[in-house]
Amino acid sequence: MRITPLALVPAVVAALATPAHAAAAVKPPSVPAGTTAAWVVFDRQAGKIVATRNAHRKYRSASVVKILIAIDYLEGRKSVPAADAGLLKVMLRSSDDDAATAFWERLGKGQIVVRQARKLGLSDTTPPPASKPGFWGYTSLSAYDIVRTYRYLLDRAEPRVRDTILGHLRRSTPCGTDGFDQTFGIPDGVARPWAVKQGWSGFGSTPPVRCGGDARAVGAPISWIARRATGSGVPDYGRPVLHTTGLAGQGERYVMAVLTAHPAGGTWNSSVKRVTTLTRDLYRGVTR
Repeated sequence: MRITPLALVPAVVAALATPAHAAAAVKPPSVPAGTTAAWVVFDRQAGKIVATRNAHRKYRSASVVKILIAIDYLEGRKSVPAADAGLLKVMLRSSDDDAATAFWERLGKGQIVVRQARKLGLSDTTPPPASKPGFWGYTSLSAYDIVRTYRYLLDRAEPRVRDTILGHLRRSTPCGTDGFDQTFGIPDGVARPWAVKQGWSGFGSTPPVRCGGDARAVGAPISWIARRATGSGVPDYGRPVLHTTGLAGQGERYVMAVLTAHPAGGTWNSSVKRVTTLTRDLYRGVTR
């Protein structure tokens, strides 16, 4: 029998007492003044969270909630009509707002969030305020719950649900259908392979430079509507938000969620630079 030296006993006890999800000692990236940031990085190989900040702080979801909408839709039926398959594709790859609204209206609006939060065990995820039931972008969620959602897809969801959703996120388009460039954060800060779902809200309806150089006029996305809406109970109301979430690394080893809120009136370009720098530095920290 091997005897543990008495001098090592405190360290052994401390290791055993450490929660399985506790983060490793990773030097956190610097958060710019005026920016509120939260992140969680889960290492699937190590089986634990390796970086965390404000893990349970609530943010308004913007388009990240589209993952929950897709799960709810796919798990509610055995087959997908071609028209709905097209909506899922543009909603997940190009963050199409009209597609999300179509599913949101059809599936019961906030009840989508209630059902999925209960099923996935999402403690920080709640539907939009009762006064704004149509605003799916007003869903509240946390970095911890987003990582939990990806882990559900990877480890527990039916293969057809997992493969459909993650298959689209692996093919995320550079441009959103509203004309905004959605390559900030993980796509610009982390080398491929990756799968991503981005979120942005509060920057108006027209990007400073339309992604892809297409000068066509665009309709107002949910971010514009949310910015003009009144009410309370929405995290960071009045501040623009940018979120980058997804899988990164060889074998999709890391599950990442980086959520940020920026100063009121902050520009798209400056906010994008902040998020991408944060994400790049965070990823470098956990992969050293």
